[in-house]
Amino acid sequence: MLESFFRTHQYLIEHMQPMLRRALMDEIDWKARLIGIKGSRGVGKTAFLLQYARENFGSKDRRCLYINMNNFYFQGKTLFEFACEFQRAGGQVLLIDQVFKDPDWSHELRSIHDRCPRLRVVFTGSSVMRLKEENPELNGIVASYNLRGFSFREFLNIKAHLNLRTYGLREIQNRHERISREILAQVNPLDYFPAYLHHGYYPFFLEKSNFSENLLKVMNMMIEVDILLIKQIELKYLNRIKKLLYLVASAGTGAPNVTQLASETQTSRATVMNYIKYLSDARLINMVYRQNEEFPKKPSELLMHNTNLMYAMMPDQVDKQVMMETFFQNALWGRHEICMGDRSSSFIIDKTQRFRICLESPRRKNTDIIYALSDITEGEGQEVPLWMYGFLY
Repeated sequence: MLESFFRTHQYLIEHMQPMLRRALMDEIDWKARLIGIKGSRGVGKTAFLLQYARENFGSKDRRCLYINMNNFYFQGKTLFEFACEFQRAGGQVLLIDQVFKDPDWSHELRSIHDRCPRLRVVFTGSSVMRLKEENPELNGIVASYNLRGFSFREFLNIKAHLNLRTYGLREIQNRHERISREILAQVNPLDYFPAYLHHGYYPFFLEKSNFSENLLKVMNMMIEVDILLIKQIELKYLNRIKKLLYLVASAGTGAPNVTQLASETQTSRATVMNYIKYLSDARLINMVYRQNEEFPKKPSELLMHNTNLMYAMMPDQVDKQVMMETFFQNALWGRHEICMGDRSSSFIIDKTQRFRICLESPRRKNTDIIYALSDITEGEGQEVPLWMYGFLY
């Protein structure tokens, strides 16, 4: 049976579409024996595994093998048994896609780690999975990483055929004028920014198909598979979760009215809060809290996880201010602590830096606030072009 998997592995690598090399590829410690790569549906986890195999082994090197847990073969054989067979055949690196499709996946991975010492395993999983929190048997042995959708920088590199680098948040604050000049010497980012906001986050925008229809399908899969399957929620509650997402998307900014949401979805306040958390874990929405607050408290604001989701759900009702705030929090999400701002700021980042997202330059400025402006190519002093925060990864 191994031969069938090797043939599939070879075919997939040899027929891969050219892909942008993701920055995460150089951040992972590939020497670790158990590596988990989480990410929401549609961000390119499968392509990422195949790209790693192609770069490091090629299509015919039998030391590396890609498998997908969708294969019905695993209804009759355990993942651990397969890994042992692969190791006996000289295998060294096993790439497992959609590991959560195995109901006993954490126990199987632990067995492989303990009893297949010559094998390194890299697996992908849904962002809804809590690798360490809900699977203590993996504590201390799994290195976990998050693969995100395309940053604006990555989108720009693809569309304009460039190789622009990343910048840290502090570097942008201190050198944004020089950085913008360096970038503008090669391209005008504002020529591409609206397209990125509409369809640039998910790599499947490169496919010759209707992006919005594809994204709607992906969003439904996030709920129907990632949330219901992994969280073991009964199918009869599916429409309540979908309605909750719709209500959140159409409500605009501000703290959610949990009592009203509970009434409209015909469920309890506690269940609404749990569903909001699941939608956040699936990377459909982001919960923004005030400093020193966290779940299960009610968030101070709910935003869609990225701007592409806004256009997919409410194409004719996208508020520009909300869209720009969504872009900013998505660009910093995952690597910085993002808290709700005060009266004069939109967000407080990493407990200290206050940011205000603006459509135009404010008449009065506070000296300790950074103003991120949406429609400028170059900034000055406290005013930074908003697009530049798309270069953080």
